[in-house]
Amino acid sequence: MPTNLALDDALIREAQLVGGHETKKGAVTAALEEYVQRRKQLEIFEVAGTVDYFDDYDIKASRRSSLSRNHAARS
Repeated sequence: MPTNLALDDALIREAQLVGGHETKKGAVTAALEEYVQRRKQLEIFEVAGTVDYFDDYDIKASRRSSLSRNHAARS
């Protein structure tokens, strides 16, 4: 979709140089992709601390128990 934006030409040129983009569109698209990715990463911090964590949880014991129950059920 065509869009007209008043962008800082010096900033666009710098983005093109730093990012190795041949076009303004390439620089802007890359910047928007990075922006979206970063915002999604920040969403992870919002759930930090909301998940229950148990120091003494033993994944290996849980798997052994699950495997032995499954094996017994098939027998």
